[in-house]
Amino acid sequence: MARILVLYYSRNGATLELARQVARGIETVTGATAVLRTVPPVVTAVDGPAQPVPASGPAYASAEDLAGADGLVLGSPTRFGNMAAPLKHFLDGTGALWASGALAGKPAAVFTATQSLHGGQETTLISMMLPLLHHGMILVGLPYTLGALHQTRSGGAPYGATHVSSLAAGGNLSGEEKELAQALGRRVAQIASRLGAPLQD
Repeated sequence: MARILVLYYSRNGATLELARQVARGIETVTGATAVLRTVPPVVTAVDGPAQPVPASGPAYASAEDLAGADGLVLGSPTRFGNMAAPLKHFLDGTGALWASGALAGKPAAVFTATQSLHGGQETTLISMMLPLLHHGMILVGLPYTLGALHQTRSGGAPYGATHVSSLAAGGNLSGEEKELAQALGRRVAQIASRLGAPLQD
């Protein structure tokens, strides 16, 4: 069984909905299962520490979730063309996994959501790719063989799945955005299943 971790941060729900679509794509692959996890918000000292368990939704991710996964799909809203601080804070704490090579040779992909059409989606996707490359992961994108990548008038990029909230009725994902998010999850799950075990140097 290939266990694919869908790890995301979402503030207003758009990135969470992309995460759910990615998970649906993973679950279409025989022998693969999706594990949905989030990260706690970054709080100021006057706010106090984050609660150990979120009030609702998926549980917070741990280093063990990452180490035990056969693949990873990482998602964040865009913050000035970069991943959001809570996700960056979580990734900054994965030094022990980097030192042990726990993620090396495993497939990974990224997704993001923005409010506006030119809100820095591609740079945000690339910002999430950088720590994955340092961990030695194998990056998975969306090829132009997918028809939805040609047809989309909102989100979607070869770098990963995306959503543009301002172009959506009620903030909902478009059909193409859903299709591409599911395709991304499916591709990571298929590659993880084919690898069977991480690549060895």
